[in-house]
Amino acid sequence: MSGTCKDELITSTLDSSSLDYEHPAEGRFFVTLPGTKKLQTNCWLVVAEHALVVEAFVCRQPDESHEEFYRYVLRRNARLYGVHYTLDPSGDLYLIGRVGLHAVTAEELDRLLGQVLEAADGDFNALLEIGFATAIRREWGWRESRGESLANLRAFQQLVERDGPVPPPSER
Repeated sequence: MSGTCKDELITSTLDSSSLDYEHPAEGRFFVTLPGTKKLQTNCWLVVAEHALVVEAFVCRQPDESHEEFYRYVLRRNARLYGVHYTLDPSGDLYLIGRVGLHAVTAEELDRLLGQVLEAADGDFNALLEIGFATAIRREWGWRESRGESLANLRAFQQLVERDGPVPPPSER
């Protein structure tokens, strides 16, 4: 099937799913998947010669607990469909996958995007808690000391209750 036909299939599928996307060139789609933990996951769909390639940024390289962080994503890879976690040259975490063009249907594209969203959104807080615990605790302490909102940090309340916030520099 030609790239133009695949573009039409992808456009139709994205439109029927009410997803926001840009189509900057033939065979290239930049899709925004809405989430709950990770507010959005940006995802490229690229029609290559023999495959549809999907690539989505998940989070930057971890600050700490590298072994635990990478163990988590390697184990998670065993349960993912059509995509897997990988690192870019700077160590940032992505989901990538390839599906043969012959297998790309509206249902398969929906399943693939659903898996990207489920993984990126579903694993997001666990990845942050493992790889960025000190930064989260520091941010909590800073906001608390200034009376700032903790609303978007509430998912990590158990981390702060267990280990305590990192006090702001002026209080150390």
